[in-house]
Amino acid sequence: MRDIRSLDLNLLKALDALLDECSVTRAAERLALTQPAVSGMLTRLRDSFDDPLFVRAQRGLVPTPRALELALPVKRVLAEIDALLQPTRFDPSTASLKLSIAATDYAQQTILVPFLAELRQQAPGIRIATLPVDDTQVLRQLECGDLDLAILTPDSTHEGLHSRRLYDEHYICVMRDGHPAAHGLTLERFCTLDHAIVSYSGGGFRGVTDDALAQLGVERRVSLSVTSFLVLLDVLRSSDLIAVVPKRLVAKVNDLQKIEPPLVIPGFTKIAAWHERTHHHSAQRWARALLFDICGG
Repeated sequence: MRDIRSLDLNLLKALDALLDECSVTRAAERLALTQPAVSGMLTRLRDSFDDPLFVRAQRGLVPTPRALELALPVKRVLAEIDALLQPTRFDPSTASLKLSIAATDYAQQTILVPFLAELRQQAPGIRIATLPVDDTQVLRQLECGDLDLAILTPDSTHEGLHSRRLYDEHYICVMRDGHPAAHGLTLERFCTLDHAIVSYSGGGFRGVTDDALAQLGVERRVSLSVTSFLVLLDVLRSSDLIAVVPKRLVAKVNDLQKIEPPLVIPGFTKIAAWHERTHHHSAQRWARALLFDICGG
C-alpha cells in the first residue's frame, strides 16, 4: 500500500480470497458479497499496489508475480489481526467455535475418538467437523480456512505448514478368533493365506506389506480390497481372510486374534499439520495442545 492511512482491511480480505479462489465469483461467495462489489475492490487493489495483480485466463484469473509475493504476508497480517481480536485469556469451558479436522477413518478411530471424548469434558462448546483427507487439496483447504487441522503422514505434508509428530505406528497381523493360522504363523503359511487390504483410493491390491515381501523374494495373495479399516475388521470377523493393520486400530478389539507378522514391515508416523493462519489463534493452540497430550506427541 502506498499510504498506510488508506489501508482498508476489507481490501486485504478480498485479496486473500481472490488469491485462494482465482475467481471473482467464488471470492464473492466466500466473502458473502456481490460480484460487482468484489470487482470494485479488485480495481482499488490494483490502484493501491500499482499492479494488475490478476490477469484473465481460460480458466479464471491468474495471479501476477506481485500478487504471489503478497499471498503469505497478507495471510499473516490477517491472522495477526484475528489474534488481536481474540480474548487475552482463553477459557475452554466457555469457548464456542467450530474446528474442521481432516483425517482418514483410521486416524478418526485412533486419534479423534479419544480427543473428542476429552474435548467434550473440557470444552463442550467446541464443535468438531471431520473431513476426509485429500492430499491434492489439503494445503489449499488449510490456507483458505476450510480446514483448521489435518492428520497426515510426513510424506504427505506440504512444505511451509506447521507440524508436530503425534506417534509412531507399527503393524500387526489380525484374523478371526479360532482361525487355524492363529498359532505358529510362518512366512510360508502367511503367503499362502488369503489377505484383505485397505486402499483409500479404491481398487488397490498392493501395500507396504507387499513391498516388504518383495524384498524377501516372495509374495502373498490379496483377495479383497476395501476402502475402510472399519469395514475390514467386520470382514475379518466373518471369514478366513487375514490382514495386516496398524496396531493402534485394534488395541481395544478383543474378538479378533492379533499376532506379530512373520516378517519386518516398516511402520509409519502420524503428524498434525496446520497453517500459519491459525498458528497463533489461542483456541486452536489450546485444542492442538490437548491433541498432542492425548497422543503423547
